[in-house]
Amino acid sequence: MGLLDGILGKVMAGRANDPQAQEGNPLESILSGLGGGGGKGSLILVAAMALLQKSGGLSGLMQLFQQHGLEGQASSWIGTGANQAISGDVLSRVFGASAMSSFASQAGIAPEEAGSTLAKVLPELVNQFTPGGSVAPDADDLLSQGLNLLKGSPG
Repeated sequence: MGLLDGILGKVMAGRANDPQAQEGNPLESILSGLGGGGGKGSLILVAAMALLQKSGGLSGLMQLFQQHGLEGQASSWIGTGANQAISGDVLSRVFGASAMSSFASQAGIAPEEAGSTLAKVLPELVNQFTPGGSVAPDADDLLSQGLNLLKGSPG
């Protein structure tokens, strides 16, 4: 998934010296498994990033999860420890049917797969955008830049 490597390398250049990042990106592995090769992994990534952006970026996501009593899970994705798992059903309740339907459509997956797919991708996506264990002041700008790179738009 060279496209993903390039995007993550450009968007999160500070992580290039991270030995763990050089061993293989966990997000890349997740997307490869979900996409089965080809461009489907990139479609899923674009859809997940777009959903995150529509939710107000990383800070908006934290607020949304706090409203649903799930701040511990979202905080684990930002922190440096292990990412807590989340179910697709919970994500469907958090984001709502309309947002999940839009995610499925943009990702090129069946609507009934949206929750479980997002549950695999979102924790690591958030983790990738918070390599220092906290939300950087420019995190939402990085999200926008990454999304524009994936969509082929100028930064």
